[in-house]
Amino acid sequence: MVYAPTVLFALGEGAVIPLIPVIATGLGADVSMAALVASALVIGQLCGNIPAGWLVAKIGERFTMVFAGTASLLAGAGMLLAPTLVLFAAAVFLLGFCAAAFGLARHAFMTTRVPPRFRARALSLLGGSFRFGVFVGPFVAAGLIQLTGTEMSSIWVLLACAAVIVPLVLFGPDPEKSNPVLLKPTGAAVAEDSGEVVTGSIPTLDQRGVFQTMWAYRAVLLRLGTAAASLSAVRSARQVILPLWGVSLGLDATTIALVVGVTGAIDFALFYASGQVMDRFGRIWAAVPALLLMGAAFIALSLTHDMDEATMWFALMAAVLGVGNGLSSGILLTFGADLAPEREPATFLGSWRTLTDAGGAAAPLIVAGIAAAASLSIATGAMGAIALIGAAGFARWTPRYLPRSPE
Repeated sequence: MVYAPTVLFALGEGAVIPLIPVIATGLGADVSMAALVASALVIGQLCGNIPAGWLVAKIGERFTMVFAGTASLLAGAGMLLAPTLVLFAAAVFLLGFCAAAFGLARHAFMTTRVPPRFRARALSLLGGSFRFGVFVGPFVAAGLIQLTGTEMSSIWVLLACAAVIVPLVLFGPDPEKSNPVLLKPTGAAVAEDSGEVVTGSIPTLDQRGVFQTMWAYRAVLLRLGTAAASLSAVRSARQVILPLWGVSLGLDATTIALVVGVTGAIDFALFYASGQVMDRFGRIWAAVPALLLMGAAFIALSLTHDMDEATMWFALMAAVLGVGNGLSSGILLTFGADLAPEREPATFLGSWRTLTDAGGAAAPLIVAGIAAAASLSIATGAMGAIALIGAAGFARWTPRYLPRSPE
């Protein structure tokens, strides 16, 4: 009941995501417009985080997930039946909003109910659940399309998963009742603007609303939040740069897909290792090495485009990026859980996830802008520099805001 709904939601979303540009093209969009429609998913998720934090704080994690599942049914129906491109884009935006609400609800549940001694491993499994669904979803969609002959059949995967999630969460055993709230040890929450450790109680939602929470915790959000946004940006840039790099080398689609697929397999295989490292040695020992690996891989890749062995370097650096991304699984979830206030963490998590999602949404725009103004190699090197800056941010601010416990 903790991980199964997450896998189902990610499976449905993963089945639809690759087909959004294709369906948009069938509704009359050109390439640029199809890309814009696809970005509505990320924009919806970005816009949904803060309202989702308010919703979780008001009605709880379980009913927020029910709401997200029900709204996902409406989004899927809208995508299936939309007669125009505008309505289809609106349905995609709603799906992104639902993804924000669903993800934040489960994140808030894990934050308040998982003991700190194995929180990172539990959240790495949560991140792995999302990755598993997104990894398997396209294969399920491909099989249905092969059977039916239409890409619209991928939306039925989303509808089927949402139809299972709603009764499963609503009528199944309630993890909120069987797992009591566990307040974090004193010192896990961060004081308002000073960055000092909190020694007293945290005001409840009645005393502190969403925007008040953002202002009260502005110091940690600007410092560690910026480092987290850089990690999210590097992850997102990887998904854009690798296919473009393969195209720029003149590789065929099969080779590019194989390289990207192997990278994804390495990424998925290592998702639990990050939680092990964070729980045993500390959060910083997963965040900094992961960003250093990805930063070094991007910078090295940016220098190899015109070499004779460019294809070999492409495959090698793609594998290194997969290792770095795999080692970063669950990091953003874990940092958010560690930093959130002891009581009513949802409003803080909404702000935290908005920052990280903003980094992920901005990365493709940064890559496209630099590539258009200069070259893809310079854009790749720039993302490597962002990764190194993010590593420095984690190294600088993690010891201040998340000191190791005496245990």
